[in-house]
Amino acid sequence: MSEQEIQTLPLIGEPAPQFQAETTQGTINFPDDFQGKWIIFFSHPADFTPVCTTEFMTFASMAEDFKKLNTELVGLSIDSTFSHIAWLRTITERIEFKGMKGVEVKFPVISDLTMEVARKYGMLHPAASNTQAVRAVFIIDPEGIVQAMVYYPLSIGRNMEEIKRLLIALQRNAKHSVATPANWQPGDEVIIPPPGSCGSARERVAQAGEDYRCLDWFLCLKKDPGA
Repeated sequence: MSEQEIQTLPLIGEPAPQFQAETTQGTINFPDDFQGKWIIFFSHPADFTPVCTTEFMTFASMAEDFKKLNTELVGLSIDSTFSHIAWLRTITERIEFKGMKGVEVKFPVISDLTMEVARKYGMLHPAASNTQAVRAVFIIDPEGIVQAMVYYPLSIGRNMEEIKRLLIALQRNAKHSVATPANWQPGDEVIIPPPGSCGSARERVAQAGEDYRCLDWFLCLKKDPGA
C-alpha cells in the first residue's frame, strides 16, 4: 500500500488533525480558525447527489440553532470549489424539500480534490468507494479535541437532530461533568458520575432527596443543569 493510500482515523480524545484548505468561504486553517468554538465537521460523497442535497439543506436550515450552541459547521467533499458553488446555487434557486426553499448554505465547504483531508480523517473507505468520502461526522470541542465521530454509508442520510442532540449532550458533559442516559433529550434528567468508593456510595444513596434521586448506588439522576 502506498503512502497516499494509508488511512488514518483520529480517535476520541485526540487532537483533530490540522490542515489548510480552500473552501466556498475562502481559505481556512482547521481547526485553528475555530478556536473557542465547537465544530461539526462532516463529509459528503459528491456534489449534485440527492442524499447530500437534502443533508446540506437541513444543516443550512439549522445553522442558526448551531450558532446559538457556539458551534460552527464545516463540510467537505472531493470536488472543486467551482463545483461546490454551482451546486449550492442550484440548491438555493431550484430545490424545495420538506418545506425548505431558497436555502442558502453559508458555512464553508472544503474542496478536497487531492483527498488529503479525507485521508487525514479516515473518510475514504475503499470497499465503499475509491473516490468518494463516506458520510463522516466529527464533533470537535473548543480546544480542538475530537469528542465524537459517526460514520454512515453513502446511501443513508444523516439525522441532523440526532447530531444536534449529541452535541448538546457533549456540552453538558464538558461543562457539568454529567453523563446522559439512553434516548436523553435536553431537559431530561442526567446521570451523576458513579462514586469511587463503598463509603461514598453509601453516603450518596443516604443523602438522595430533593437534589437528586438514586435507582441504586451506581445510578443516580438529577435535573438537567443546562435546562
